[in-house]
Amino acid sequence: MRLVLGKDFPAVPPKGYFLTKIFHPNVGHKGEICVNVLKRDWKAELGLRHVLLTIKCLLIHPNPESALNEEAGRLLLEDYAEYESRARLLTEIHAMGGPGGTSGTHQDPNDGPQPKKHAGDPTKRAGPSVAATPAPLGNGASTANSSNSNTNSSSNSSVAGKKKADKKRALRRL
Repeated sequence: MRLVLGKDFPAVPPKGYFLTKIFHPNVGHKGEICVNVLKRDWKAELGLRHVLLTIKCLLIHPNPESALNEEAGRLLLEDYAEYESRARLLTEIHAMGGPGGTSGTHQDPNDGPQPKKHAGDPTKRAGPSVAATPAPLGNGASTANSSNSNTNSSSNSSVAGKKKADKKRALRRL
């Protein structure tokens, strides 16, 4: 997730975006977040903690009546099983691939909406948000069958890659 603070912050609310694709009624196809605290309900004294808590609550309790993603909103109201299936599929493809639950594709920090130039110096550009990439699990663990686990891990990773490609193809058909 990225929060972009404009030069008029805190008088003007920050803009919030998800960098990872998500199937949610209140998140647009380009990652933009639809929540009133980032729009008409903004007050300068609210602060970033309140914004982050509100977005967290929105993820837990979607508001399909105020949907940016109309399809997700409709499915949430009319066919929850299909909504859950689509949300799970996008999560598996874009947020969980690879060993240890880390994303199988490297997230380009320049993906998604880019912040504008720095307010004070037109030559400076606000850099992308920096996120630590967790190390894959299991690298330091000792096992009794280490030679078997190496053979299995290479075949498991090729199977995982094939499953991910199949899911992407299935998603394109949707």
